[in-house]
Amino acid sequence: MENLDVMVLRTLRDWRQAGKRALLTTVVRTWGSSPRPVGSIMALADDGAVVGSVSGGCIEDDLIARYSHAHAKNDQGEEVPPGAPPRLVKYGITADEAHRFGLPCGGTLELLLEYDPDAALLADLVAELEQGKLMQRTVTLANGAVRLNEAKAPDELKVNDTELTTTFGPEYRMLLIGAGQLAEYLATMAKFSGFAVTLCDPRAEYRTAWSLPGVEITTEMPDDAVLAFRPDRRSCVVALTHDPKLDDLALLEALQSEAFYVGAIGSRRNADARRDRMIEHFDQTAESLARLRGPIGIYIGSKTPPEIAVSVMAEILAVKNGVTLPREMEVARAKGLQQLAMS
Repeated sequence: MENLDVMVLRTLRDWRQAGKRALLTTVVRTWGSSPRPVGSIMALADDGAVVGSVSGGCIEDDLIARYSHAHAKNDQGEEVPPGAPPRLVKYGITADEAHRFGLPCGGTLELLLEYDPDAALLADLVAELEQGKLMQRTVTLANGAVRLNEAKAPDELKVNDTELTTTFGPEYRMLLIGAGQLAEYLATMAKFSGFAVTLCDPRAEYRTAWSLPGVEITTEMPDDAVLAFRPDRRSCVVALTHDPKLDDLALLEALQSEAFYVGAIGSRRNADARRDRMIEHFDQTAESLARLRGPIGIYIGSKTPPEIAVSVMAEILAVKNGVTLPREMEVARAKGLQQLAMS
């Protein structure tokens, strides 16, 4: 599964290039508990087709009823002409409305509605994103004029009285070191979470059983694969081979990068042994290895490959989303507490 924003923008581009009227909807502000974060986007076509989500299903039906089918009506029942200027609308202003639309805890959403976005500018934006660039899209609220600029770093949506700026980034990426059943489950979950997945395994006997489509496969030695992968702040590197000859050098290269998550599968004993090897043989220190995660995952009592994959993916998503998990959910700490309780 590709990055959702890119998918929405690409579909919207195709609709507009085909001559369809369409609407781009962006979550601008939220109050209370909101099903979707600020910056979420959704597109509607004049035939009722929809891609993306701004409320997890709470208000999509109302948006489709109001603003699709080519002759969209505004709140006053007036037809919206092609290329009309953007509008800001709110849902869930009252408790009754929040309940009617299924918004939790009296939440309120403010949306920007852009009518018939320019097809050429959409094509330019999608082309830049497909090249892996980080892009800013700024909309002038008075007339809907759009300008595009390459961004230097990811940024939150910004809005003031005159314009709204959204930063669209390249998709998140995951590099898996080592094929196998666990890697297939983890890659599947990563793809459904919007990650582009690359698998590295120089061992032909392991690669022959790989059956998951849509994953780039490399046969380089893992440390070379990490260098070629060029991890950035939207990347994670996960070693799954249990083989120090394959994992250790790849992990060391990943730790030199900006990858937001670097970790390796294994028991507490193996994780401690890995750190000891790196300190003894590769001049590492406790400080230089502070970002290395292992044992990876959160403690959910997982035993089978799919359960372990759930555990690992949950930790990766928590780190990606800036969530600090309680220490009791760390695998090593949870198992240590269990041993103390049993002794």
